[in-house]
Amino acid sequence: MLILGIDDAGRGPIIGPMVLAGVLIEKKDEAHLRKIGVKDSKKVTPKRREILAVEIKKIAKDYHASITLPLEIDSRALNGLNLNNIEAIKSAEIINKLNKSQERIEVVIDCPSPNIPKWREYILKHIHEPDNLIFKVEHKADVNHIACSAASIIAKVTRDSEIEEIKKRIGVDFGSGYPSDPVTISFLQKHGKKYKKEGIIRETWQTWQNFKGKKEQKNLKDF
Repeated sequence: MLILGIDDAGRGPIIGPMVLAGVLIEKKDEAHLRKIGVKDSKKVTPKRREILAVEIKKIAKDYHASITLPLEIDSRALNGLNLNNIEAIKSAEIINKLNKSQERIEVVIDCPSPNIPKWREYILKHIHEPDNLIFKVEHKADVNHIACSAASIIAKVTRDSEIEEIKKRIGVDFGSGYPSDPVTISFLQKHGKKYKKEGIIRETWQTWQNFKGKKEQKNLKDF
């Protein structure tokens, strides 16, 4: 029996990508993952996450991380797709990529939507070959299922790496990229307009819209 766990990192930030990861394991390897300390990424230190990510990749039968850049998030949002829709599409892409045989696979996904049946139905519309798949779409799957915990670690480590690459590229520390981070907010206030063209900011996010509104009001006062 194979199990495919899927989880995300970076749904809420205004800066940087959202990452979804899928980790395909054999049922017998669940105990091994638990033994080395795999758990929901939020319960593991950054250094330990990096170590575990290497071990997970060795144990997994296969894995894949899907990176969704701010430009794609904005483009899909402007075409009527919210983040839950985007995450469903990306989850389906991971399933299609890792479903390479006719062997039965239990797919376990941490559901971002309050309406689990509707979200599950939306994913199924994007699955190419669903006949060998058994779906478990749940809240808190990243806590309750070890394959999803492994996926959450791969997703988080991948996003952290992407964030560090952006910081190196632009030469400015913008913190975590989350609206709740004072360093991120300070960066947006001081440098947002300059680095917007780098494609690192989710311009459809309300946080950015609020900044734009304040700037426009300030400019009107100059007349």
